[in-house]
Amino acid sequence: MQNPAMESLKAEIAVAAARLVVEEGLEYGPAKRRAVRQLGLPARSKLPGNDEVEASVIDYIDLFCADTQPRELAALRKLALLWMERMAGFRPHLGGAVWHGTATRLSDIYIQLFCDDAKSAEIALIDHKVDYEPRTVSGLHGEPVEALSLRSLCPELGEAVGVHLMVYDHDDLRGALRVDAKGRRPRGDLSAVRALFRA
Repeated sequence: MQNPAMESLKAEIAVAAARLVVEEGLEYGPAKRRAVRQLGLPARSKLPGNDEVEASVIDYIDLFCADTQPRELAALRKLALLWMERMAGFRPHLGGAVWHGTATRLSDIYIQLFCDDAKSAEIALIDHKVDYEPRTVSGLHGEPVEALSLRSLCPELGEAVGVHLMVYDHDDLRGALRVDAKGRRPRGDLSAVRALFRA
Protein backbone atom coordinates (compact mmCIF):
# COMPACT_ATOMS: atom_id res chain seq x y z
CA MET A 1 0.00 0.00 0.00
CA GLN A 2 1.36 3.39 -0.99
CA ASN A 3 2.02 6.00 1.65
CA PRO A 4 0.23 9.22 0.50
CA ALA A 5 2.73 11.47 2.30
CA MET A 6 5.68 9.68 0.72
CA GLU A 7 4.06 9.83 -2.75
CA SER A 8 3.40 13.56 -2.28
CA LEU A 9 7.05 14.09 -1.31
CA LYS A 10 8.26 12.12 -4.34
CA ALA A 11 6.03 14.27 -6.57
CA GLU A 12 7.51 17.42 -5.00
CA ILE A 13 11.05 16.13 -5.66
CA ALA A 14 10.08 15.31 -9.26
CA VAL A 15 8.81 18.85 -9.86
CA ALA A 16 11.93 20.43 -8.32
CA ALA A 17 14.17 18.07 -10.32
CA ALA A 18 12.31 18.87 -13.53
CA ARG A 19 13.03 22.58 -13.08
CA LEU A 20 16.75 21.80 -12.68
CA VAL A 21 16.71 19.58 -15.77
CA VAL A 22 15.11 22.27 -17.93
CA GLU A 23 16.74 25.40 -16.49
CA GLU A 24 20.24 24.05 -15.80
CA GLY A 25 20.55 21.09 -18.16
CA LEU A 26 21.16 18.55 -15.38
CA GLU A 27 20.71 14.83 -16.00
CA TYR A 28 17.90 13.16 -14.05
CA GLY A 29 20.05 11.51 -11.35
CA PRO A 30 21.96 14.65 -10.29
CA ALA A 31 18.77 16.73 -10.59
CA LYS A 32 16.92 14.44 -8.17
CA ARG A 33 19.75 14.53 -5.65
CA ARG A 34 20.05 18.32 -5.82
CA ALA A 35 16.26 18.70 -5.55
CA VAL A 36 16.36 16.72 -2.29
CA ARG A 37 19.02 19.12 -0.93
CA GLN A 38 17.17 22.22 -2.12
CA LEU A 39 13.95 21.04 -0.48
CA GLY A 40 15.84 20.43 2.78
CA LEU A 41 14.91 16.76 2.83
CA PRO A 42 16.97 13.91 4.31
CA ALA A 43 19.58 12.53 1.89
CA ARG A 44 17.94 9.09 2.09
CA SER A 45 14.54 10.36 0.95
CA LYS A 46 12.72 8.05 -1.45
CA LEU A 47 13.36 9.40 -4.94
CA PRO A 48 10.88 9.51 -7.82
CA GLY A 49 11.57 7.31 -10.83
CA ASN A 50 12.86 8.74 -14.08
CA ASP A 51 9.38 8.34 -15.61
CA GLU A 52 7.96 10.62 -12.92
CA VAL A 53 10.69 13.21 -13.50
CA GLU A 54 10.15 13.02 -17.26
CA ALA A 55 6.41 13.65 -16.80
CA SER A 56 7.25 16.71 -14.68
CA VAL A 57 9.77 17.88 -17.30
CA ILE A 58 7.04 17.69 -19.98
CA ASP A 59 4.66 19.68 -17.73
CA TYR A 60 7.37 22.28 -17.02
CA ILE A 61 8.18 22.69 -20.71
CA ASP A 62 4.47 23.04 -21.56
CA LEU A 63 4.07 25.72 -18.89
CA PHE A 64 7.25 27.75 -19.25
CA CYS A 65 9.02 26.90 -22.52
CA ALA A 66 6.29 26.12 -25.05
CA ASP A 67 7.34 29.04 -27.27
CA THR A 68 11.08 28.20 -27.40
CA GLN A 69 11.51 24.46 -26.78
CA PRO A 70 10.28 23.09 -30.15
CA ARG A 71 12.84 25.19 -32.06
CA GLU A 72 15.63 24.24 -29.66
CA LEU A 73 14.72 20.56 -29.90
CA ALA A 74 14.71 20.70 -33.71
CA ALA A 75 18.17 22.35 -33.68
CA LEU A 76 19.57 19.64 -31.38
CA ARG A 77 18.04 16.87 -33.48
CA LYS A 78 19.58 18.40 -36.61
CA LEU A 79 23.01 18.44 -34.95
CA ALA A 80 22.50 14.87 -33.69
CA LEU A 81 21.62 13.76 -37.22
CA LEU A 82 24.82 15.38 -38.54
CA TRP A 83 26.95 13.40 -36.07
CA MET A 84 25.01 10.20 -36.75
CA GLU A 85 25.69 10.62 -40.47
CA ARG A 86 29.39 11.24 -39.74
CA MET A 87 29.52 8.07 -37.65
CA ALA A 88 27.14 6.05 -39.86
CA GLY A 89 29.60 3.14 -40.10
CA PHE A 90 29.16 2.45 -36.38
CA ARG A 91 25.36 1.88 -36.33
CA PRO A 92 24.56 5.10 -34.42
CA HIS A 93 21.38 5.34 -32.33
CA LEU A 94 20.11 8.53 -30.72
CA GLY A 95 18.82 8.29 -27.15
CA GLY A 96 17.99 10.53 -24.21
CA ALA A 97 16.02 13.77 -24.16
CA VAL A 98 16.87 14.69 -27.77
CA TRP A 99 15.31 11.43 -28.98
CA HIS A 100 12.33 11.52 -26.57
CA GLY A 101 11.52 15.16 -27.34
CA THR A 102 12.11 16.74 -23.92
CA ALA A 103 15.45 18.43 -24.75
CA THR A 104 16.11 22.16 -24.48
CA ARG A 105 19.14 24.23 -25.53
CA LEU A 106 20.92 23.13 -22.32
CA SER A 107 20.59 19.42 -23.09
CA ASP A 108 23.49 17.31 -24.31
CA ILE A 109 23.20 14.84 -27.19
CA TYR A 110 23.72 11.11 -26.45
CA ILE A 111 24.46 8.81 -29.38
CA GLN A 112 25.14 5.11 -28.88
CA LEU A 113 27.57 3.50 -31.34
CA PHE A 114 27.57 -0.29 -31.81
CA CYS A 115 31.02 -1.24 -33.09
CA ASP A 116 32.70 -4.45 -34.22
CA ASP A 117 35.90 -2.97 -32.80
CA ALA A 118 35.59 -0.60 -29.82
CA LYS A 119 38.66 1.42 -30.86
CA SER A 120 37.45 2.03 -34.42
CA ALA A 121 35.12 4.90 -33.49
CA GLU A 122 37.93 6.64 -31.64
CA ILE A 123 40.25 6.18 -34.64
CA ALA A 124 37.56 7.71 -36.91
CA LEU A 125 37.47 10.85 -34.75
CA ILE A 126 41.28 11.08 -34.75
CA ASP A 127 41.32 10.69 -38.56
CA HIS A 128 38.83 13.59 -38.86
CA LYS A 129 40.92 15.68 -36.43
CA VAL A 130 38.02 15.96 -33.95
CA ASP A 131 38.96 17.03 -30.42
CA TYR A 132 37.30 14.73 -27.93
CA GLU A 133 37.70 13.59 -24.37
CA PRO A 134 37.39 9.90 -23.38
CA ARG A 135 35.06 9.51 -20.39
CA THR A 136 33.22 6.80 -18.54
CA VAL A 137 29.46 7.34 -18.28
CA SER A 138 26.45 5.33 -17.13
CA GLY A 139 25.40 2.99 -19.92
CA LEU A 140 22.25 1.31 -21.23
CA HIS A 141 21.58 -0.65 -18.05
CA GLY A 142 23.47 1.51 -15.55
CA GLU A 143 26.82 -0.17 -16.22
CA PRO A 144 29.91 1.98 -16.92
CA VAL A 145 30.62 2.50 -20.61
CA GLU A 146 33.26 4.42 -22.53
CA ALA A 147 32.12 7.65 -24.16
CA LEU A 148 33.91 9.96 -26.56
CA SER A 149 32.73 13.43 -25.51
CA LEU A 150 33.10 16.55 -27.59
CA ARG A 151 31.68 20.03 -28.09
CA SER A 152 30.05 20.79 -31.43
CA LEU A 153 28.73 24.12 -32.69
CA CYS A 154 24.98 24.21 -33.17
CA PRO A 155 24.45 27.02 -35.70
CA GLU A 156 20.72 27.45 -34.97
CA LEU A 157 21.42 27.92 -31.25
CA GLY A 158 24.63 29.90 -31.81
CA GLU A 159 26.52 27.89 -29.21
CA ALA A 160 28.45 24.67 -28.69
CA VAL A 161 26.57 21.61 -27.49
CA GLY A 162 27.91 18.54 -25.69
CA VAL A 163 27.86 15.42 -27.87
CA HIS A 164 28.59 12.07 -26.20
CA LEU A 165 29.35 9.09 -28.43
CA MET A 166 28.87 6.02 -26.24
CA VAL A 167 30.79 3.00 -27.52
CA TYR A 168 29.24 -0.49 -27.31
CA ASP A 169 29.96 -3.88 -28.82
CA HIS A 170 27.87 -4.75 -31.86
CA ASP A 171 26.30 -7.60 -29.83
CA ASP A 172 24.74 -5.07 -27.43
CA LEU A 173 22.48 -3.69 -30.17
CA ARG A 174 19.65 -6.21 -29.80
CA GLY A 175 19.13 -5.50 -26.10
CA ALA A 176 19.37 -1.75 -26.72
CA LEU A 177 16.23 -1.76 -28.86
CA ARG A 178 13.80 -3.34 -26.37
CA VAL A 179 10.82 -1.07 -25.75
CA ASP A 180 10.60 0.68 -22.38
CA ALA A 181 7.84 0.41 -19.74
CA LYS A 182 5.68 2.83 -21.77
CA GLY A 183 6.09 0.79 -24.94
CA ARG A 184 8.37 3.41 -26.53
CA ARG A 185 11.52 2.74 -28.49
CA PRO A 186 14.32 3.89 -26.17
CA ARG A 187 16.50 5.09 -29.07
CA GLY A 188 16.34 5.57 -32.80
CA ASP A 189 18.67 4.80 -35.71
CA LEU A 190 19.43 7.12 -38.63
CA SER A 191 16.19 6.42 -40.49
CA ALA A 192 14.11 6.89 -37.34
CA VAL A 193 15.77 10.25 -36.58
CA ARG A 194 15.30 11.41 -40.18
CA ALA A 195 11.61 10.46 -39.85
CA LEU A 196 11.25 12.86 -36.90
CA PHE A 197 11.75 15.74 -39.34
CA ARG A 198 8.96 14.47 -41.57
CA ALA A 199 6.48 13.93 -38.72
